[in-house]
Amino acid sequence: MKTKCPKCKGIGSIVVDYKECDACGGTGFEEDAFNVGSHFKGITSNAKAKFDLGGEEDIPCEACNGKGQVEVYQECPHCHGTGQINVCRDCGKSIGNQHDLCASCEEKRKLEKTKHDEFEARRNAARDVYVLDSICEMRDMDKDKLYKGRITRTEKYGAFVSLNNNVWGLMRGDVSEYNVGDDVIVFITSIKSRERKIDLAPAHVENYNIKKLTKSFPRTLIDKLEENKGRMVRIDGEVQQIQQTSGPTIFIIRDESATAEIAAFDKAGERSYAEIELGDFVQVVGEVNEHGGKTQIESSSMVKLDAKNANKLHNLIDDALNKKAEPKHVDFLVKSDVLNRLKPKMREAARRIRRAILDGRTILIRHHNDADGICSGVAMEKAVIPLIEEINPSNDAQYYYFKRSPSKAPFYELEDVVKDLSFALEDQERHGQKLPLIVLLDNGSTEEDIVALMQAKIYDIEVVVIDHHSPGELLTKEVKDGEIFGATVAVDEYVDCHVNPYLVGGDSQLTAGAISAEVAHLINPDVKDQIKHLPAVAALGDRADCGEVCQYLEIANEKGFTKDHLAKIAECVDFEAYFLRFMNGRGIMDTILAVDNLDKHEKMIEALYKEYQKRVDTQLKAALPNIKRTKFDNGIYFNIIDVEKYAHKFTFPAPGKTCGFVHDKVINELGIDKPIVTLGHGPDFGVFRATDAVNEQYGFNVNEIVSEMMEKVPQAGIDGGGHECAGSIKYIEGLGQEVLYKVVEEIQSLSKK
Repeated sequence: MKTKCPKCKGIGSIVVDYKECDACGGTGFEEDAFNVGSHFKGITSNAKAKFDLGGEEDIPCEACNGKGQVEVYQECPHCHGTGQINVCRDCGKSIGNQHDLCASCEEKRKLEKTKHDEFEARRNAARDVYVLDSICEMRDMDKDKLYKGRITRTEKYGAFVSLNNNVWGLMRGDVSEYNVGDDVIVFITSIKSRERKIDLAPAHVENYNIKKLTKSFPRTLIDKLEENKGRMVRIDGEVQQIQQTSGPTIFIIRDESATAEIAAFDKAGERSYAEIELGDFVQVVGEVNEHGGKTQIESSSMVKLDAKNANKLHNLIDDALNKKAEPKHVDFLVKSDVLNRLKPKMREAARRIRRAILDGRTILIRHHNDADGICSGVAMEKAVIPLIEEINPSNDAQYYYFKRSPSKAPFYELEDVVKDLSFALEDQERHGQKLPLIVLLDNGSTEEDIVALMQAKIYDIEVVVIDHHSPGELLTKEVKDGEIFGATVAVDEYVDCHVNPYLVGGDSQLTAGAISAEVAHLINPDVKDQIKHLPAVAALGDRADCGEVCQYLEIANEKGFTKDHLAKIAECVDFEAYFLRFMNGRGIMDTILAVDNLDKHEKMIEALYKEYQKRVDTQLKAALPNIKRTKFDNGIYFNIIDVEKYAHKFTFPAPGKTCGFVHDKVINELGIDKPIVTLGHGPDFGVFRATDAVNEQYGFNVNEIVSEMMEKVPQAGIDGGGHECAGSIKYIEGLGQEVLYKVVEEIQSLSKK
């Protein structure tokens, strides 16, 4: 902004010196005097004398105004002779011509503009309007907040507004435009605590966000609810399950300490808190009561936590559950180098199962429907169910969160996974359950399992495999001091944890029943005495023979089970499993395996074993006369029987078992040290049984024979596999003879190592 130069007063120059006036010579007067009297006409002499008008007067110099000096001027250096300077528009400070404001005033204006913009933004931004939950009281009100209420009554002097069942106030003034039942946004003008009155006024806001205001309670951990019965509490946790009953909606909430059941009721059979979904992190306020012998919270409010608090709570719960899921450090039941090398994987499997229990996921166990598989499943069942019942508040927890199902085939079939997925997705839809953890026992390791596992992984279902079948080629190996400490196989891409003795240099002689019992012991050490004889039953049922088997037999003997009795138990398990088919037979198998109902065990074994022997004898009478026996030039004793023609159908023993019994009879005649192979076949299948001698001396392996047949007769649709000395093969009926011919040819071509 331009203004007069303060130095030169707008002249453009300043006085720098003085000099003698040239006009008057420094006298200050002009040279000629001025006669005053000569200028007055007609004035008397007396008047002239009186006023002294007759004398001469000096005339001041016009150039210097009588000073005798004149100023010497120089261009004003402040304004450079313009007479004007540029000053700050706000403070008047001199500044350069290119600016209108000085630096400080410009910064001040920017700051004021920022504050103004922020004020305008706040004024135009959406306001938070609070809706009180059902338990908020007058003491929870804040004058600085806006509230949403409902008009319940109107009078000439104002309208009564209800904010919840506990808080209401009077909105004074003209309320002619309002009706009963209208929602209105108000602010508080005064709170009269002693009189329990609140004065309100309407808040005219167009842009606002509705927020729920919950009563402030200190957080209570779920494991402390027992101490707070009859009191209002607040818990924070993750929603693990939502179940709609004919009455209230039941929410299962988990925090870092335990799990609680929350009952919420609006209308009978109608979903409460419809905005709350599975996996949400919520804050619940309610009264602690007891229902059906279990502690339960009757919810007064339930709200989702914001992202920041939800993430914080998630990390807190996750860390706590990871610590709880870590299995205890317990010794194995037996001494075993293979088990020691498998220990990291076994602990991982135990940790994953324990974590799934803590997460409120169903444990879905699939096992092979033979003695080894059933021992695996029962051992796991006895370890898992007590933990589920301990952690979950529901009386029916073991039925909601645990399922055990047998599989006919020694691999995870498509039929199995379709059932499992169907039930899991239905439970998720109907009962609000999380997707399960699938635990495959005595199956799951082979390439035949991959198709079913792929389907499970599409739904991101976690899968744990504990098996002893050959998994095929080891793709990678971790070798230390000549021992394999870890390996990967084809199926590992589709499972989350794979426990198999082959992955650490072991073989199928260490049964799935033994490994599963050891993992069950890691999961829940309290079941040790209940299940420690099961590995021996599994070993005898699977005809396993190794150092670990001897130790397991010794453990069972200490418990009072002789080897002969254990063998009877294994045979009775197989016998009963045939008739149970796809049922788990929980109570019956518990009795047979002597893990429960011990008073009925002896009678059950006696009854079943008699019938077992009777049916086996009947089958062998039909089968043995029809065995075709040959000794090949390579020294292998080969036996073949058509079990479709020369064995009873649709009864126990099934074709696979029949082949095994025939094979045992041949071994009794020739000796177990002989290289013997028995093949029982039907129109579209074959069952192999072989002695260890033929495997050790000739490298006989059912899985390799099946692979060879796939290449030699690709049009036969061949499938199958199993252990090295026990397994099966499937093919198209029309090409059965060609396949069998090639199988025989392959066995004949084997040579001693």
